[in-house]
Amino acid sequence: MKVICLVLESAKHYYHPLFSTTRSLDVCRKIYSRVRSSEQNHSWELLGALRYAVRFTLAAAKVSRDPAHLWNGQPFWTGDSYSPEDLDWLVDYLEDIDSDDQEAAFDILLLLVVIKVRCSPAVHLRHAALRLAHSAREEMVSIDVIDNAELRDMILTEFSPAILTAVCPQSDVTLSDNDPDRDLCYLELLFALARNSNWHPHLFEDHHMDRCISIVAKCHFEEHAFYLAGILLRIAPEQLSVTSLNSITGQQWWDLMKNAWLHASYMIDDIHCFEFLPVLVEGTKRYMHIPLELDLKFFIKDADRVLIALEGRDSQQGEGRGVVVAVKELRTVASDMLEKLVSNKGVAGP
Repeated sequence: MKVICLVLESAKHYYHPLFSTTRSLDVCRKIYSRVRSSEQNHSWELLGALRYAVRFTLAAAKVSRDPAHLWNGQPFWTGDSYSPEDLDWLVDYLEDIDSDDQEAAFDILLLLVVIKVRCSPAVHLRHAALRLAHSAREEMVSIDVIDNAELRDMILTEFSPAILTAVCPQSDVTLSDNDPDRDLCYLELLFALARNSNWHPHLFEDHHMDRCISIVAKCHFEEHAFYLAGILLRIAPEQLSVTSLNSITGQQWWDLMKNAWLHASYMIDDIHCFEFLPVLVEGTKRYMHIPLELDLKFFIKDADRVLIALEGRDSQQGEGRGVVVAVKELRTVASDMLEKLVSNKGVAGP
């Protein structure tokens, strides 16, 4: 199949394109179905066949894989009509491929573009777009390295609202709590962008902060809480006039900090999560007057787990040492508050 694709791509000027793609795509769909149902040790062979079957479909229709030709008005297929349901498998395939397999991802996206999928707004496709944005989050964080000011400004202006559209196409619909994987992908993406202050005004103006604030009360997952805390603690202080921030109660802030620490020990190996810990320490201090005795006991255990993880990371040198000191100081504050609560409880008792 690889050889056939190479021959077709080389001889594209000498044959007429195959405008009807139904049969080719049906073969691709059947291969993908076998991939999903096959044993683990055979799936990689089928994935290789599927990759070239998709490429063959493009080559047979004389669709150039040169990215530059996307802007040159190359002919798109018009002979077939597809519904979103017909191509759910194609979007599933996009979500399943390895994030490093950029060639396969490009071919799938090119297929979806050239057959003009009539699926607006297709939830499945929007979520696939969100996942691709999530995969490129480090490149988006490093937007400062782009020398072309016009391109840089375009990305800053257009990318942020596009993210929110991918998550929630209607402004009056809130994030649902029945799709935690989608929400986690969204929060991880914003957590990354929040590291670069150039993104802050855009994330604020495009109502990402409002969206994050709306899910604070229903944040039931520790990992979600960690990323949500990172977003709010980094961006919210710059937007003190945001009315919606007042809707977060002190107890909700504490619950968010508490759940973030519950998950923090699992995030130490991620350098960006590690670098966020001092910010989390300072943010937690603001709400240390809220927890009761039991909460403080659990919090101290979570802080101990983080300190053990930091020791395992060999964080006693340079910047790592400062992180360890900050966490230890916070643990001491919590321990002192717990001791005071227990003491006052003893004094008040019979």
